[in-house]
Amino acid sequence: MRSYARVLRILVGILLAAPWARAQSNRATLSGTIVDKVSGAPLAKVEIILTGNSRTVVSDSVGDFRFDSLPSGLVRFLVRAAGYPITPLVVALVPGEHMARTVELDSSSAAGGSAQSLPRVSVAAPPAVDRRLVDFERRRVTGQGQYITREQIDAAGYANLQDAMRSLRGVEVHCGGGSGCFIQMTRAPMQCKPEYIVDERVDPYFGPTIPIKDIAALEIYTGASDVPGEFAGRSAGCGVIAIWTKSGPARKKPTSRGS
Repeated sequence: MRSYARVLRILVGILLAAPWARAQSNRATLSGTIVDKVSGAPLAKVEIILTGNSRTVVSDSVGDFRFDSLPSGLVRFLVRAAGYPITPLVVALVPGEHMARTVELDSSSAAGGSAQSLPRVSVAAPPAVDRRLVDFERRRVTGQGQYITREQIDAAGYANLQDAMRSLRGVEVHCGGGSGCFIQMTRAPMQCKPEYIVDERVDPYFGPTIPIKDIAALEIYTGASDVPGEFAGRSAGCGVIAIWTKSGPARKKPTSRGS
């Protein structure tokens, strides 16, 4: 009887173990190597995480890993390593399959990675602005009045101040009569000449004859409604031509002939 009972227990154990053994024989295996995509070097201590139940294996010192007892079908993993972005991995396994894969991790796409490629950026220092021209630049951005810079003078090749005025709206240049050329604003009354301001000082003598090579910038206001408050005066109704010289030296009233 004892022998019979022992045999019976063995048979029951075999019968109970058979489904588990068949299930185990149907489980798949994924193995392989984790490498750097750029250098091809193997990566150690990389985590391969099965997303279904968070089971994890870690690659060894030469980048090899092995993941046993995997289900068949589409199986999803996450591959995680320091200095690399988390990389998804999806494989299709059949029952009992032993699949080998090489997994490449790309450090160039990791935020803050040392191999990250950045777009080229052109860097240029802003042009230096003469401190004396700060107010000129401030008024120029308002769009009130007309402005000519040294760069524009050089590009146009103006021969003199009157030449620079010819293309401006509301400005007329009259020549002839043996007295040379003079500038007048279109809206100004006859014989009403604009006020000349040279380096912030009223200068009706040097202003009209200043050599074009000495001019750093020009401001032109054709009538009282255009003239900013700092240039307003008794002659502002005839227009204002503000001249900025390159060096800003003090100007003296020229002496008349024979004096």
